[in-house]
This record gives sequence, C-alpha cells and structure tokens, in this order.
Amino acid sequence: MLGAIIGDIVGSRFEFNNTDKTDFKLFHKDCNFTDDTICTVAIADAILRNAPYKETLLTWCRKYPHPMGGYGGRFAQWIASKNPQPYNSYGNGSAMRVSPTAWAFDNLPQVLHEAKRTAIITHNHPEGIKGAVCIAHMIWAARHIQASPSQLYEISQHYYPGWDLKEPEIGKFDETCQGTLPVCFWAILYADSFEDAIRRAIAFGGDSDTIGAIVGSVAEAIWDIPERIWLSTLSILPREMKNVIEKFYDNVIKD
Repeated sequence: MLGAIIGDIVGSRFEFNNTDKTDFKLFHKDCNFTDDTICTVAIADAILRNAPYKETLLTWCRKYPHPMGGYGGRFAQWIASKNPQPYNSYGNGSAMRVSPTAWAFDNLPQVLHEAKRTAIITHNHPEGIKGAVCIAHMIWAARHIQASPSQLYEISQHYYPGWDLKEPEIGKFDETCQGTLPVCFWAILYADSFEDAIRRAIAFGGDSDTIGAIVGSVAEAIWDIPERIWLSTLSILPREMKNVIEKFYDNVIKD
C-alpha cells in the first residue's frame, strides 16, 4: 500500500510537466500527495474499520476537496453528488486505489472479490473492474508465491493479452485502465529494485502520478522499500493519513 503512495508523491510534480529522464530527484519541494493517495488511504481505512468502501471513500475525498492536480471530472461529480452512483468508468482510478485489498486478505479469491468491490462503487465498467482485479492479483502473487517480474508478466497476459507487442508511446496521457496498465507492466518487467521501478514508471510520462502509484503498489510486494524513501514519504503526509497507514501495517497486513 505504501508503495502506491510513494509512486503518487514522486510522480505528482511530473503529471502536467512530464520527464523522460530517470535521474530526477525523487522527493522535490514541488512533490505532494494527490487524489491517488487520498483514495488509497480511504480503502485502507475502510478495511481497518470494516466500513463500506463507498462511504469511506466519500468521507476522505470530501475532507480533502482540492488535492494537488485535483480530481478527475466525473469522479469529482461523484464526490459532490447527493446520491453518488457508479458511472461506468474504465479510468485508471480503480487500479491505483486497490492495493490495500491485496495486503489485507490472504486468499486469492477473496482478494479478487474485494478488489472488484472497491472498483464497482464508481468504476463498474468491465475494463475498470478488470484493472483493479489485475493489479490486486499481481500484488497477491508477489506477496504469497514470491512471483518474479517474469511470473507477473504471465499474470498480466491473462488480463491484457498481447500488451507487450507494442512499446508504450512516451508522454501519451491515457487515463484508462487499458491504456495505463500496459505502461505499468513495462516498468515492472524491466526494473531491478523498488526505486528503479518508480523511476522507470515516471519516465514514461503521461499520467505520471497514477502510473507511479500503480507501479509502486506492485513493486512494494516484489522488493523492499528503502527506509529513506518511506521516511521521506511519511514526512509529507498529514497525521491522520499516517495514522491509517501505521495501523494498517501494524494490525491488518498478514505476513
């Protein structure tokens, strides 16, 4: 889960000012958490309290109405609605917020079920659901069967067959699951550490913070997060977010 937040914060300053370099400073004065972090924390909080995903997501997003980069247009309307309903989205938001489910539940069918539940409150299009389920599956496999990047490649092909037949277009801004996840797979497949995965993800450009969040969520399950990186991340977050993260790692994650 923290990997997603790290990727979000590192990528935040590049979302509308892309880089194709990998030697950038990870934590810059212009970095901050975005909606990706807020939504990830909300899912973790819902799991901690055994609370509904929808109501918890609304509570956190309404508490932080103006994050860096803002919310996507339709998601912002959902937050502001008096009666929020799913809107058939296949955006990458379902995949960026799903990671807590893969850490909180040990049984794969349950992980995939919970991943779907986190998606359908907004992203009830089949592609939106698939994006969340795929990322949760990859995180679970990395955690429980110590799946290597090459083994995760096989899982990714189950959901997105043939994604590797064409390299991603650098800098292309695609907020869909089907456009974003193959980019994330490229970063994961060729990385050799958590930090390398994050750097590769951001260097693709496009929707940098969300690509970073999705890659970071999977990379955390493959490699250790260096202490200096998670300490730098926690120093940026509000106390109430840190409280959720600390409780989640102390009380929910089953190793």
